[in-house]
Amino acid sequence: MNDHFQQIVLNATGAEGLTEEGELIQSLWSGYGKIIRCRLHGADVDSVVVKHVHWPDAANHPRGWNTGLSHERKVRSYQVETEFYATWAARCGAECRVPKCHALETHGDEVFMVLEDLDAAGFGDRRRTVSDEDVRACLSWLAHFHAAFMNENPDGLWPVGTYWHLATRPDELAALDDSALRNAAAAIDRRLNDARFKTFVHGDAKLANFCFSAHGNQVAAVDFQYVGGGCGMKDVAYFLGSCLNEDECEEREDELLDYYFGTLEKCMGGGSASFQALETEWRALYPVAWTDFFRFLQGWSPGHWKINSYSMRLARQVLKELA
Repeated sequence: MNDHFQQIVLNATGAEGLTEEGELIQSLWSGYGKIIRCRLHGADVDSVVVKHVHWPDAANHPRGWNTGLSHERKVRSYQVETEFYATWAARCGAECRVPKCHALETHGDEVFMVLEDLDAAGFGDRRRTVSDEDVRACLSWLAHFHAAFMNENPDGLWPVGTYWHLATRPDELAALDDSALRNAAAAIDRRLNDARFKTFVHGDAKLANFCFSAHGNQVAAVDFQYVGGGCGMKDVAYFLGSCLNEDECEEREDELLDYYFGTLEKCMGGGSASFQALETEWRALYPVAWTDFFRFLQGWSPGHWKINSYSMRLARQVLKELA
C-alpha cells in the first residue's frame, strides 16, 4: 500500500501505525488486486482486512476469458460491492453476519475497502468439506439474508444478481455446444426474472465465501461483488452445488429445501398466505435456478466437475417444461 492508502487505514481505525506491511490472504481473480490482513497498534482492534482492487495492465483470466466485456463486468462488480457496504450491509444482523466496513475509497483505477477481520471476530474457520451442521448454518445465513431484503429494490446493486446472469455472459452463451440449452437460455432467464417474489441474492454464495465459527454453528459471508435482485433459489442452488456431490444433491434436495424454507418462514414471521405463495413459487424455480447456472457452466468450462448427472437431469426436466 502507498502512503495514501495506509493513512486511510489509520484514520478509519484510529491506529497509531501498522505493525507490518500486511499478510496476503489471497489474490483477486484475474489479477485485479489482493486481499491482505493488516496488523495494527494503538487501535481498538488488532487487525483489519483490506481489499485493494486495481485494474491490471493486462488481465490474466484463469480460463482465458480476457475480453473488454469481462473487464467492464469486473469494474462494475467492485462498484456494486462498495455500494453494498456503504448502503445496505448495516441491514444484515447477527444471523446473516457480514464484515463491518471501516472505510471505502475509489481513487482513479483503484478501489480500497477496509473491513473487519472476521477471523479475529470469531469466524476463523474455513471448510473444504461440510458436515450437516455446516450446510444448515449456511442455509440459515441465506434465509436470513433473503428475509432481510425481501421485496427491496436493489438500488446501486446489480438489477439482476449473480455473476453468471445471462445478460452479462453473451460470450459464454455463444460457446455453449448444447443447442437445446442455448436456445432455452432466454426463457430460463425470463422465468427467474418474472418471479413475483424477489429479494437480494448474494450472487456468489459458494462454500469458500462463508467463514465459520469455531463450533461451525454460525457463519459470516464475504465477497459481495455480485449482490443484486432476484429469486433466492439462485443462491440456494449454487451453494448446494458448491459443497455437495451429485448423489448428495439428489438424496437431500427435499430435506435441505425444507430446512431453508422453514428458516425463511420463521424470519418472515410465520405461515401467512403470502409466505405460502412465495414457497410454492420458489420451490418450482429451484430446478430452473440450478439449470440457469448449469447453462453458464457448460459454456464457460465444459469439463467442470459440477457438470454431472444430477445437473443434467434437472436441465432435461426444465427444458421439457419449457417446451
